[in-house]
Amino acid sequence: MKNLFSNNWAISITAGILLGFSFPPFDLAFLSIPAFILLFYLVDRCDSYKQVAYYSYAGFVMWNLIGTYWLMMASFGAGIAAILANSVLMTIPLCLAKYFSTKSKSPLLIGLLQATAWVSYEFLHHHWDLAWPWLTIGNAWANQVGMIQYISITGHWGITFWVVLTSALFWQFYKTKNVRIAYACLGVFLIFPVSSFLLYGDEATDSSNRTEVAVIQPNHDSYQDFGGMDSLSEVLDSLFILSEKTRTPETDLIIWPENAIDSGIIMESSTVERLADSAKSWNTHFIAGTGLYELYDEENTPELVRGMYKGSPYNYFNAAIFVSPDGERDRYNKANLVPIVERVPFVESFNAVDIFQWIDWGNLAGFGKGKEHTALNTEDFSTPGLICYDSVYPSWIRGFVQNGSTFITIITNDGWWGDTSGHHQHFAYARLRAIEFDRWVVRSANNGISGIISPNGSVEIKTDYWVKAGFTASIPNKFTQTFYTRFGNWLPISGLVLTVFGWIFFFGRDFLIRD
Repeated sequence: MKNLFSNNWAISITAGILLGFSFPPFDLAFLSIPAFILLFYLVDRCDSYKQVAYYSYAGFVMWNLIGTYWLMMASFGAGIAAILANSVLMTIPLCLAKYFSTKSKSPLLIGLLQATAWVSYEFLHHHWDLAWPWLTIGNAWANQVGMIQYISITGHWGITFWVVLTSALFWQFYKTKNVRIAYACLGVFLIFPVSSFLLYGDEATDSSNRTEVAVIQPNHDSYQDFGGMDSLSEVLDSLFILSEKTRTPETDLIIWPENAIDSGIIMESSTVERLADSAKSWNTHFIAGTGLYELYDEENTPELVRGMYKGSPYNYFNAAIFVSPDGERDRYNKANLVPIVERVPFVESFNAVDIFQWIDWGNLAGFGKGKEHTALNTEDFSTPGLICYDSVYPSWIRGFVQNGSTFITIITNDGWWGDTSGHHQHFAYARLRAIEFDRWVVRSANNGISGIISPNGSVEIKTDYWVKAGFTASIPNKFTQTFYTRFGNWLPISGLVLTVFGWIFFFGRDFLIRD
């Protein structure tokens, strides 16, 4: 064992393995703390930033492989690229950890700045065109709901801050043997989960204000056209038959998953007419996932369009259709698109610098990018139709809750990944959104896992994977506003400011000393 931890490669790869197994479906979240202790040990063993990046990269690749190997099931090339590129980015906050460890003599300040550096990295990684927030440390703890109730105040960034700060302070205590650092480490380690246990409790519900939902899990094969059926008409027949069997006369909303309508359509199509007829006949609303064309007239044509459709410029969206029993129709265009797989990153910037228009960037862009918080709004309830990847972006979801969404609806198609860790992780991460926003979460997945999650993160209903299923549930409408809903990303923004200020301070101090 002593020889193991005297080898930088062994330290790095061990940390990566621990981080990989901390995520669902293994649910060994506590391993993330010793993993970061090892990473800070590695930081102090390295003589330069180059060495930190060089040795830690192997561990980060290991972490990404264990956690997100399933990406290669959907697209092998894109999956490999995502794993390798994300591992590179992870070396940046670790190099910052080296910087602060070298420049400061205060163990407490070193630990704090190392924690804010990692939180800042995660926050920034959520907010650019190459965003990949899947391995945010907080996600590893998604199934430990009794310990993470405080994210209704901090957002899931609070989990990252707790894990990394605890690890950094432990390592500083191990190095210095300073008892004050030990007390600080113990205090940080205890205060977050203890506050959660105080906040955790059974969900009190109002029986008079509820929405009955019917969740449909059709289990169509994502790898075949029309889900393995002969036509779009047959797809619709399958969905309507399962909906008819599942719904009750009291059902207010029927939810079909992402890509349930396995074809590109327009809002004026016979498919939407059929949905509208059923909504009127059953006196219920629909949320249905589909590929949706948006046609533009000459005055409203955006700068980037995919091409021409029926004589009009168009874009193609991964979308949710909203249909009401009174005939009203609306749409939500997916806003958070998977880089490369769904949309070319920075395509707007590439188009702007291509002044001679040598390349048709609109045609290459991929799916159109939604920009509006469009939800299904009724007199009795309001809910978004969040699509797949949207559900791991709390900053985006916050806008819906601020606008009055009474529960959160997620539609997804996790069948692209097969029976791997991916669908377990995706379902678990929805539990974080329930706690952050104090909202019930309704989840419809093509092949599973579909389910109902209460505002304290408890799973009330959960389907099996790769089966045809449908169920109804009575969802309480909630109107509360958590601290995180009201004040948003105050923690990561504060951490980013502190990290930048710390870097500027030490850089300026060194500059003045040299002069």
